[in-house]
Amino acid sequence: MSLIIRLIVSTIVVIAASRVFPQNFYVNGIQTAVIVAIVMGLLNTFIKPILQFLSLPITILTLGLFYFFINVLIVYLCAYLVDGFSVSGFIAALLFSFALSLAQGIAGLFLD
Repeated sequence: MSLIIRLIVSTIVVIAASRVFPQNFYVNGIQTAVIVAIVMGLLNTFIKPILQFLSLPITILTLGLFYFFINVLIVYLCAYLVDGFSVSGFIAALLFSFALSLAQGIAGLFLD
């Protein structure tokens, strides 16, 4: 049940981002938003830890700021993999990853 609620929260964030900032995010429809939420969840589960481990030396040198770049990279990878979803730039992808992380964190407080 928790997984479904997290998926719904992620889908709402994707739809809200595309409605609030239409010049920065494009989502083709609700079905695409659900697919984006699923792909982001899979990328954050499987790819992101590998990237964080491989980039550990540069992350230490930048005092953790390189993690922001990894988040943006995950959003760009999702935009590349999902047709009908696009992000216009680095700052937009960074804001999207912040919004998604914040919403997931708030949902996690109530679910756990």
